[in-house]
Amino acid sequence: MNKFILLVALTIFLKPVFPVIDYVVNYHYISTVLCENKDKPKLKCCGKCHLKKELAKASEGEKPNSSNKKDTSKNDVEVLFFQKIKPLVSGEINLKNTNTLFDNYSNLYFHLNGCSAFHPPTIS
Repeated sequence: MNKFILLVALTIFLKPVFPVIDYVVNYHYISTVLCENKDKPKLKCCGKCHLKKELAKASEGEKPNSSNKKDTSKNDVEVLFFQKIKPLVSGEINLKNTNTLFDNYSNLYFHLNGCSAFHPPTIS
């Protein structure tokens, strides 16, 4: 099964190279019979014109349909769904007057007046 998948993958990747392989294998036949410029030896074409045509055919087969040939019978319809988003914060904000302090929370700070400062022990 793996060999089959490998063979298919190689065929897909080497498809554009097939006209070049055909040109190399059949060089003598292409240069003497299929070459359009065999009457003009100064050009030294040797069948490259035929190779160019075959490569153009191969690349033309790989291209998707051109954008000039649009099918007018199909009408693309885009549907847009819209839903109003509700705000996370309500429109009414109630602020309470926080100027008064309650007696329970007014004396939370505690301070110990100590004269001595902590010093780590010295190693001698």
